[in-house]
This record gives sequence, C-alpha cells and structure tokens, in this order.
Amino acid sequence: MAEYQHWKLDTDKDNILWLTIDRAGKSTNSLSREVFDEFDKIIDGIDENKISGVVIRSGKKKGFIAGADISQFLDLKTEDEAFDLIRQAQIVLDKFEALSVPTVAMISGFCLGGGCELALACRYRVADEHPSTKIGLPEVKLGIHPGWGGTVRLPRLIGPMKAMNIMLPGRALLARNAARMGMVDVAVPKRQLERAARYYILQKPKPYVMKWYECLSNVAFVRPWLAKIFYKKLSAKVDRHHYPAPFAIVKGWVRDNDKNKAMIAEAKSIAKLMVTETARHLVRVFFLQDRLKGLAKGADFSPKRVHVIGAGTMGGDIAAWCALRGFHVTLQDQTAEQIAPAIKRAYQLFKKKLKRPHLVQATMDRLQPDITGLGVRSADVVIEAIFENLEVKQTLFRTLEPQLKSDAILATNTSSIPLSEIATALQKPERLVGIHFFNPVAMMPLVEVVRGEQSSNDVLANAMAFVGKIGKLPLPVASKPGFLVNRILMPYLMESMVLLEEGVSPCTIDKAALDFGMPMGPITLADKVGLDVCLSVAEKLSSHFGGVVPERLKTMVADGRLGVKSGRGFYQYKKGKPVAEKAKGTGKASKDITDRLMLRMLNESVACLHEAVIEDADLLDAGMIFGTGFAPFRGGPIHYAKHRGYAEIVVRLQALADQYGERFKPYVGWENFVSSAELKDVPSGEDRLASQGL
Repeated sequence: MAEYQHWKLDTDKDNILWLTIDRAGKSTNSLSREVFDEFDKIIDGIDENKISGVVIRSGKKKGFIAGADISQFLDLKTEDEAFDLIRQAQIVLDKFEALSVPTVAMISGFCLGGGCELALACRYRVADEHPSTKIGLPEVKLGIHPGWGGTVRLPRLIGPMKAMNIMLPGRALLARNAARMGMVDVAVPKRQLERAARYYILQKPKPYVMKWYECLSNVAFVRPWLAKIFYKKLSAKVDRHHYPAPFAIVKGWVRDNDKNKAMIAEAKSIAKLMVTETARHLVRVFFLQDRLKGLAKGADFSPKRVHVIGAGTMGGDIAAWCALRGFHVTLQDQTAEQIAPAIKRAYQLFKKKLKRPHLVQATMDRLQPDITGLGVRSADVVIEAIFENLEVKQTLFRTLEPQLKSDAILATNTSSIPLSEIATALQKPERLVGIHFFNPVAMMPLVEVVRGEQSSNDVLANAMAFVGKIGKLPLPVASKPGFLVNRILMPYLMESMVLLEEGVSPCTIDKAALDFGMPMGPITLADKVGLDVCLSVAEKLSSHFGGVVPERLKTMVADGRLGVKSGRGFYQYKKGKPVAEKAKGTGKASKDITDRLMLRMLNESVACLHEAVIEDADLLDAGMIFGTGFAPFRGGPIHYAKHRGYAEIVVRLQALADQYGERFKPYVGWENFVSSAELKDVPSGEDRLASQGL
C-alpha cells in the first residue's frame, strides 16, 4: 500500500493490517477531512490486498483519538458547508463498517467524540483498563451532538437507555464500565492489549448483542414513550433554549428507524447546530480551556512531593486531591485530632473516584499526617492553607523558609491577603506565589496562580506547571484584593442581597439567574459557600472598593444561619439537601432582576481588565466560566457584553445607576470597548478607583 501522512500501515505474518493513526504535526490524534481522505483510500486497498483483519491503534504516546479537529468548525459559515463536512466522514465510516474482514479498535487512553465514533464503526473494541482510558461522546459540551454515526450506532449496540445515559450528559466511561455496558468487548491490562486485538481478528467471536429487553426499547412504537422520559429528565437539568443539542439527540432517535435515513438526519441535525451561537460560543470555550492547559506547559518542572499546612476544609481537600493525582503528600496541623477529619474526607473521595480497594489503599498510603512538619524539607511544593491572619502567616513563613529545598515552590492559598504583605517575612520574597483553590476542591477545575509584586517569572511558571500536573486549569492573576473570581462574583452576590432587602423572594432571584444560564442562583450559591464566608469576603472587599454590606447578611450570620452547613440560611436544608419552599415576595420583572445581577458582574469585569488583574479579556472569560460556571453558552462576561453590544451595556448601566444608585455607574475601562461617538448620549461613568485614591 502507499505511504500516507497521517497513517502508518504494517502487515504481520497472519496478514493482519495494523493501522496506526499518527496525526502529523499534532501531539494528539484528531480527525480532520485530510485524515478521512487518507483513511478512505486505505479502506479501498484492504480488499485488494486480501487482508485477514484490521486493527486500528494510536501512534501517539498519549491517547487513542481525542475526537474531531475542532479548528475545522471555525470556518463553517452555513448549514450546507457543515453538512458536507459531516457527511463525508459518515460515508467513509460506513464503508469501513461494511468491510467483510473483522476490524478492531485497540484503545489506550482517551477515546472521545469522533474517535469513539470511529471505534463504534469497528466490529470489535478492546481497551486498556488503566484509569487514564476514557471512552465517550462529549459533543453536547460543544453545543452539538455526535455526527459521525454515534447517535445511530450506540443505541443499536447497547440499547437507548444506556446510550442516552452516555450521550445526553456527554459522559466519558472508564474502560471497565464501558465493557460492562457492552460499549467495548473487553478491558484488559495494557500489556495484554495487542494479544486481545489479535484474538478478536483471528478467532472472530460473536460481537456483543443486547439483551432481549434492550432490543425492545429500540422498537419504533416504543421510542416515543421512552422519549418522554428522556425529555423530562433533560428538562429538569438544562434549558432547551440554552442547550438544544441533547434534545436533538432524542428527537433524531425517535424519528428515524432506518439506518441510512438516520445517518443523513443526524448529519442535518448537527449541521444545523454547528452554526448556532450556542455552538460557536461553546467551541470558543473549548479553545479557552486549551489555552489554560497550555499555560501549564511553560516550564520543565516535575514535582513529586507536596506539603500542605492546615488541615481544615481547604487544606485537607487540597492535600487529598494532590494524593489522588499521584503525589506523595504530607499534611500538617497542630494535632492528630485536627488532621483526622481531613484523612476521613480523603478516604471517601478516593473510594468515590477510584472504586477498587487496592487503588484506594495505594492512594491513602501517599497521604501522610505530619504533626511536626518534617515533610517540608523534602517537598517540591509547600502550600499554606491556614486561617486568614497576616501575622500568623508571616510567622509561619519565617519558620518555613530556612527549611525549604532551593527549588521548592512556596505558595499560599490566601483569598484576601496581598502577597506583598506576606512576603515581607521572607529573605527571598521572589519565591512566594499564590495558588488559590476554590471550594469544593475536587469539583472546581480552576486554580488562580497569583503573582505578587516580587514573584519571579520562573516561580510563576513552575506554579502553573504544578497546577496542570494535578489536573486543574491555571489562571494567572495579579495579587490585588479578591484576585479575579471572588472580586467579580461578590457584586453579583451582594446585589442579590439588596434585592432580598427590597422584598424580592429568594426563588425569584435564583430563577432570574438560572434563566440567564448560571448553574445555580446567587442565593443558593451563598448558602452553599457559607454566609459567614460571604460576609468575611464582602467586608474585606468593601474596605478596598467601597460599597455597603447588606445588614440582613450580618444579622443572619450573627444568628447562626450560615447556609447549608448550619441547616438554614436563606433556604432550609435537611441532611445537606434543600427543603422545598413556596416563592414569596414582590416578584419584580425578571429582566430587571437579571440585569441588576449580571451587569454588576460585567462592570466589575471591565474594572479588573482596566487594573490589569488579568492579562486579557479571553483569560477573564475563561476564569469566570471555569471558576464560577458563568453561563458557558454565552462565552464569558466580556464575550457576552460584546455579543449584546458594549454601548448597550453602558447605557443600561447608567439607567440602572439613575434608578438604583451609584454602584451601577459604568467604571473606567468601558472606553476601551466603546467609542466616544457611541456614548455621546451616555453620561460618563464615575472613576470609583480614582475617587478613592486607589
């Protein structure tokens, strides 16, 4: 056979074609039009060369196939262009599926999206059982759905109930779970993977077949009944107008029973979605995430040991997460009794994430209590996570510095104290950096990497590399009050408190935010974070930036109504779960409430850009999406302002300022987005910062 740019072909003594995908010029495999063109030619040569079977494997060090090359979506202008791109790949995979010889996908590492769809076109699938192997169809997270036959092949392979449970949320399965579902034929240790692939080619066992009751669920007259269940579950989790893709999956499955017609309908459906604003914004978010991941690759730093000081909720959970990600971790506090709850929480996390007892035990062995702090001397990364008291932190850092390895990172998890103040206790202040996690640590993907006035570039680069190695997204921010995420989030939360004082019900306020696309309303969020924490942050930020902390918040904290952790905040809770309440209050116009909440965030976002808290608007958007869940389909605060119209936002802010007060005045910085001609009828915003001498 001919030589190819993206594929390597080898035939062994059994006449098995080992077809290796090795995308030229890329660190991971992705599927593009050029890759499919070559694959098409290879398929044509298989029958001509009398091959006994085909095994598809990866030539990359990491992963099988990550999915489609998302960059090719950016140039699509019309549905017809999108349909042609999708249909070309469908036809190639249909041809591959129709080969008379057995075909095997040999999966190790990620097998996602289009990569999974290619695997589904094979007769068999064998997978490496290592936890790094993830198999799934996450396309809904890009505002689209599987388009290369995934919505057709997967329900026919494992049944619609299991298939929808994978496709609708965009889940990725571990290999063993995929094998139990029938999505792969066998999960084996990596050393046995090639042997398993050879077995399926030479022995040709019967492929996986659904149970009889699973087959019934694919019958045409049953589908509409099942669809009602799928729609109901979806509607409880997402808004159809915000995220139409999962609803389109169900609609396509119900409508088309004939395979060829279903394929064409799938291509038409995804083509329509690919040119929507939702998909374009979510694709942008995908690239923002890639940019954050790229920031973690700027240094050749390979830490092995982490020492965490402070076994409270944050410190303990940081230590547990680092151990889960393969680090040897020592966790220090004053007594064993103070460390014990953190070890208990860590064990629960490991059981949930790892499942298998020997893996849980191995991870527990990497997490060691350390009352005396001996772990400092051997640590590559030392993270301070004690309570927010400057003098106590300074005393601690004076003690730590002489014990550190020369190249160790010295980090603080402070959320409110400027690094320059902590650094006065150090002989080498340039080695101090902020590594600010968000709660809950295991769930929040973002970590702010905070540069102090004296932090060295090498230390910052190493800190971002460390954040990447623990599977988080690093966001570089300046050491200014609140950093980025908390500073932008706090006006949003405080405005919700003002609305409460005006008589608007918590349910009405939360609904306005949910309708906008936020993952939860601000009142629910405040209860989850803890009203005492909200009050502390609000008081600290208001001391820097002005503003009034709502009296109701102070009163509730004084009364012990702290939110979920106390069983009562703005809502009531039982065993951590909310108790349903009837909406009460005035129920003001939702649009007015929404603008009051969201435009305060936008105003603060522009102020942060103006003060260089963050390097640029894209990083700000990424920080708010991955740090707060800011409606991803809107692309982030600044992107939303651009889409809605910068001038319109400024006009609206001024109108809100006239009606509700100075806190809505457009901050300095909007002039970077809006020309004076556009604002000729808008009164200029007051420079809040200059007026306070900041």
